[in-house]
Amino acid sequence: MTLTLALVQILNGLQFGLILFLIAAGLTLVFGVMDFINLAHGVQYMVGAYFVAAFTAMTGGFFTGLALALPAALIFGLLLELLIFRHLYDRDHLDQVLATFGVIIFLNQAVKFVWGAAPLNVPIPDALSGAIEITDGLLYPVWRLIIIAVGLLVGLALYLVVNKTKLGMLVRAGASNAPMVSALGVNIRLLFTIVFGVGAMLAGFAGAMIAPILSVEPGMGDNVLILAFVVIVIGGIGSIRGAFIAALLIGLVDTLGRFFAPTLLRALLDPSAASQTGRAIAPMLIYILMAAVLFFRPSGLFPAKK
Repeated sequence: MTLTLALVQILNGLQFGLILFLIAAGLTLVFGVMDFINLAHGVQYMVGAYFVAAFTAMTGGFFTGLALALPAALIFGLLLELLIFRHLYDRDHLDQVLATFGVIIFLNQAVKFVWGAAPLNVPIPDALSGAIEITDGLLYPVWRLIIIAVGLLVGLALYLVVNKTKLGMLVRAGASNAPMVSALGVNIRLLFTIVFGVGAMLAGFAGAMIAPILSVEPGMGDNVLILAFVVIVIGGIGSIRGAFIAALLIGLVDTLGRFFAPTLLRALLDPSAASQTGRAIAPMLIYILMAAVLFFRPSGLFPAKK
């Protein structure tokens, strides 16, 4: 094990964590403002990846495809909100879970019907397809650094919007006490529609950014949805700051755990057993982290202020 390998894993963890943040940011606000459990949020991540794959193939350029995919993801999210989700706001959580789970199944089959079941590949833009030398002997892919930089910029932009603008004030107030905000004359449904649309676009943006690294395939949003819920539980429902810090923690714990666990266990077990045990334990670490946070801070690390 070398410092170079450890630094690579830290960068990978940051990149993974920032992708989770883009997905979880909209989800935590939707849950916080309207107390709506949207299991279909991961579908937006998948749809964003498919949109960028389709538009890139049509136009021949990734950035043109991305510029078309973002408004398409926004419109798609708003259509889902208009046609399905707004009819569930006044229902109990069980109805919301069942209905949005049905949306997951329907849309996973829909993308198979439209694009087929075979994975799609999105090429990394030629100008960003190489690697740069961060330290002596450490080459790191440029595209992963772009994801880290973009994730940090989006996080900063969301922080400024939520904490420094009138819209952000209304969102924070809605997350704290939606009935009171509505009683003061604010159209809480319109506010939610705006939040939902932005959250859908951010999830689609995450899918578009990760598409050149991972295969675009049906169901790709299911696993990240679970992690997104872990993010908002650890960070605190309705808190952008909590989602940001929790996403980075989860990204680092998951990536470094998969890297270090087999190595550390070799001090106690033979190499083969250490490798197998380490691979089994590593995915559990983020849930152990969640349990520890809930034990000491049941509302999460940075819950929205009431």
